Amino acid sequence: MIKANKVYSVKEIFLTLQGEGYNIGTPSVFCRFSGCNLWNGLEKDRKKAICSFCDTDFNGVNGINGGKYKLDDLVKKINSLWPKRKKNKFVVFTGGEPILQLDSNLIKRIRKYGFRVAVETNGTLPLPKGIDWVCVSPKIKSKLIVKKGNEIKVVFPQKNITLSEYEKLNFQHFYIQPLENKNVVLNTKKSIRYVLKNPKWKLSIQSHKFLKIK
Repeated sequence: MIKANKVYSVKEIFLTLQGEGYNIGTPSVFCRFSGCNLWNGLEKDRKKAICSFCDTDFNGVNGINGGKYKLDDLVKKINSLWPKRKKNKFVVFTGGEPILQLDSNLIKRIRKYGFRVAVETNGTLPLPKGIDWVCVSPKIKSKLIVKKGNEIKVVFPQKNITLSEYEKLNFQHFYIQPLENKNVVLNTKKSIRYVLKNPKWKLSIQSHKFLKIK
């Protein structure tokens, strides 16, 4: 049972264009929840984390529109960022790991405002009902339990990863995304070569980074 007085810890909320995957270029309100079950943020050395390559700041509540929100306040804040009287409302719940906090109450309430609901998850926790678009980004050292959805997006390369294993899962779209580190140019070339040889996969790039938007 979900507590009526539940408080959501949110790092940031902002209107932007989706920068990755199938919905690239789509106007979206991003609601980034604080916290992740694969890295608690307390270790100074991210190399000790399961996904040590993470480049997202999901700790605390000090981002734009960040804070501690009750349900109604969070829904109103998200809705306030969408252009007034405009349709095609789209919200992306992300993190960190959004499924630590995203629940059916929030999903039902935001959908009443006309939003389609997307989630970007590492796939290690069961999903609440009512999500319209599921994007799973698995990490090689974690146990994947969400094995179906709209898109799977794998950071590449990861040590000991076997992409062909993910092809057995029930997703509509399969993406690999070059690992952003000092070897990003090489990683991009490797990703392109893999996609060309394995056309079940598509290339996803972090377009928001070179567009210099959030």
